[in-house]
Amino acid sequence: MEESKIEQQPLEQPTEQTAELNLADKSLAELSEFFQGLRTSADAMMRSKEAEAVKSAFYKLLLKMREAVPEGGENPFEAVEENFKAMYADYKKERAEFNRKQEQEREENLEKKLAIIEDLKALVEGQEDVSASFPALREIQNRWREAGPVPVTRFRDVNDTYQFYVEKFYDMVKINRDLRDLDFKKNLEAKEAFCAAAEKLAENENVVSAFHELQKLHEQWKEYGPVAKEVREDIWNRFKAATAVINKKYQAHFEGVKEEQAKNLEAKTALCEEVEAIAAAEVSSSAQWNKLSAQIAEIQEKWRSIGFATKKENQKIYERFRAACDSFFARKREYYNEFKGSLKENLEAKQALVDKAQELKTSTDWKSATDQFIALQKQWKEIGAVPRKKADELWHSFRAACDEFFAARDAAREAARPKAPARGERPARPGRGAKDSLTDKFKALQQEIATYENNIGFFSLSSKGSPLLAQMQERIDKAKAELHKLEEQIRKAESEAEGGEQ
Repeated sequence: MEESKIEQQPLEQPTEQTAELNLADKSLAELSEFFQGLRTSADAMMRSKEAEAVKSAFYKLLLKMREAVPEGGENPFEAVEENFKAMYADYKKERAEFNRKQEQEREENLEKKLAIIEDLKALVEGQEDVSASFPALREIQNRWREAGPVPVTRFRDVNDTYQFYVEKFYDMVKINRDLRDLDFKKNLEAKEAFCAAAEKLAENENVVSAFHELQKLHEQWKEYGPVAKEVREDIWNRFKAATAVINKKYQAHFEGVKEEQAKNLEAKTALCEEVEAIAAAEVSSSAQWNKLSAQIAEIQEKWRSIGFATKKENQKIYERFRAACDSFFARKREYYNEFKGSLKENLEAKQALVDKAQELKTSTDWKSATDQFIALQKQWKEIGAVPRKKADELWHSFRAACDEFFAARDAAREAARPKAPARGERPARPGRGAKDSLTDKFKALQQEIATYENNIGFFSLSSKGSPLLAQMQERIDKAKAELHKLEEQIRKAESEAEGGEQ
């Protein structure tokens, strides 16, 4: 098969390529500095993949660090982000201008090569003397190699036309056999070296790098003229066989990449569904918000560990994931804005109860004040949370007022109780009046026990109330024991009263 009729066919380029740079441990400032160094380097325009890798690493790190900033806090990364944006915008402008110039140069090269083809065509069709034609062909070939690349869309037809006239020159022009054979030998040696290089590339584990190096070999192959007819097909088949091995590996590699990207898309879709479900869940407490926030953080970590989806779907799935996360955190901010308002209202309500307790604590109208304190305690329990920095202060103030009142009341009742008779004295025989007095004490003690038990229910809400709970329980146990004694005394008084009546 004629080598001029067969050409290396470029395969589909990878949808995602990551520059092999160690960027994972760099800070925002270091990434900015690295990008600045790349941008000012002599080969900056040839390192666009590195530039995009640095940009990707910068914004991934920026997003992660933003999420760590407390809600409502200032953005400490604004300056470095604006600086990076400015540098990247300048680089994109320079890159666009570079590409424009490259395209212009390719158009100019195309005009040069078309002119060279016309000169070659004239040389072939002129059938001049061999000694004059062969140096002219050498000069044309040198001009062709120096002309540089042309637009991709014109490469094939321009190159095929050039090769056609070169082969026609060797096949049709009657040149000196020795010169022709020497030229064939030089071309064969060069193409054997290309075959060896291609075969070496077939062993390269980096299939992407091997593929791109192979493209360069194909371009160089076309710059050399033909070899002797008897070896022409063999040398081309050797080169083509090495090419086929690399192409097969390259195609298999990107089939694997596509399969992996499909799995990544499936995994990211599942994470989107998880976040969307969490974002739509009914939440009624701070504890629930904190628990769900932790779940969102775990899902975001999983997201970062998953590679790219296909180029077509990657941005879409990211926008879906980002929208679900934004929806969740927007609802959370709304909840806490409302929660802060309720905290303020609760603070005002509890402060009012503290003020009322302060007014009541010196009252000696024991029954009325006791009822009011019990009512205040019930209201306190019904009021929701207050700002944490004020909670303990309010609690201690309210509890101190309650303690002061109940301590004064208990002391007054203790002082009002009748003293036990002196040794040697004979206790008066209890009568109807003694029974009534004991009954009054019994009822009063019952009320005290009810008050203490109410206080236990009230104070148990405090995480610092354990010692107080023990004290209250001791009072209740003591009062119940005394209540039992009073009950026996009342029965005894009733029995004696009935015996006296008989």
